[in-house]
Amino acid sequence: MKPKKYTNSPRERLKQIILKKSFQLGEFVLSSGKISDYYIDLRTTTLDPQGLELICKFFLDYLRRKNLKIDAVGGLTLGADPIVGGMVALSQRRKKPLAGFIVRKETKKHGTQKLIEGNLKPGWKVAIVEDVITTGSSAIKAIKSAQEQKAEVKIVLAVVDRQEGGKEEIEKLGIKVYSLFTASELKSSARKIKK
Repeated sequence: MKPKKYTNSPRERLKQIILKKSFQLGEFVLSSGKISDYYIDLRTTTLDPQGLELICKFFLDYLRRKNLKIDAVGGLTLGADPIVGGMVALSQRRKKPLAGFIVRKETKKHGTQKLIEGNLKPGWKVAIVEDVITTGSSAIKAIKSAQEQKAEVKIVLAVVDRQEGGKEEIEKLGIKVYSLFTASELKSSARKIKK
């Protein structure tokens, strides 16, 4: 498969990928039962080679800019899985390796009966990653699971903030949220394209 070429800045390229692959205007019933005038499924972007590479680059650049000394990145399956894997791989290429972990939705019923898979140690400073923040519940579950393992959660990194109160719920826990895009920015760009 030949990679699609996009123009403009890296951030604008990522926005174009999201709008083309993951974002739709219309009327949609969400899992909560609420009606929304747009739908976003970021897995088509986080599983796109250029989309994932850009997301991971932006997140690692942010951690470096803010001088956050992170030992590991992780998040709740399924939305965080590609981002965690991508960040771990890219961090190794940059010679600043990070470990990765995935939080299951529920504890494994067999074997070691783990809730967290991968690499997480007590005392580690971690970043929680999220594809889309809506209510914040997925990120909060990942935060609490990491904290139960005695890790220190320093930041939540999200690709898109739907601006539905999730960021504020996370920040009530004393943890900052950084998002690459907001839903209102994506909606505005999608409407301009549609005209």
